[in-house]
Amino acid sequence: MAALAVVETPSGRDALAEGLLDLLRPAVQQLDLHVHSVRESQVELREHIDNLASELSRINEHQKVAQDLDPYVKKLLNARRRVVLVNNILQNAQERLRRLNHNVAKETARRKTMLEASGAFTPRSPSKP
Repeated sequence: MAALAVVETPSGRDALAEGLLDLLRPAVQQLDLHVHSVRESQVELREHIDNLASELSRINEHQKVAQDLDPYVKKLLNARRRVVLVNNILQNAQERLRRLNHNVAKETARRKTMLEASGAFTPRSPSKP
């Protein structure tokens, strides 16, 4: 019952909220890093697809045998379009994550300031319990 009483008080709720924010912040930052690396990979993939499509078109133009490579070029261009769409989705997700991370940091700072001003929160040293 004592734990329940701590959560019901405003400072208890703030401490719980701060704990949750501290718990989520590393996950949000790690996810942001992964999204960034995936976006870089997608840009690289798009460049490779463009190079391959132009190379296939060049080969098709200079080829003496009547092998039609146009369907393959179209498939590559379709794959490129899908990569661009996924990249746009990832970019939007990364922007939302960035805003969420910013809001978490801002809210944590605001709550810490409120707690310090009310005297309910005193920063403690990690070496002292």
